Amino acid sequence: MKPVNELSYNQALAELEQILAALRGDDCDVDKLTEMTARAVELLNHCRSRLTTTDEELRRILDSLQS
Repeated sequence: MKPVNELSYNQALAELEQILAALRGDDCDVDKLTEMTARAVELLNHCRSRLTTTDEELRRILDSLQS
């Protein structure tokens, strides 16, 4: 498993979707529940950060067009 900060947005999102599918499934491994939840939170925070950064960059670019 790659460190979260080395994942692209799409990679992090795909892994997050896999974890969510496993958590929703009937055969969710209770012994791994804490580990999967912690990883999901890391991935979610990474995705949010990437989206926020992209939003800020796009706003800066668009603002430069108005100057």
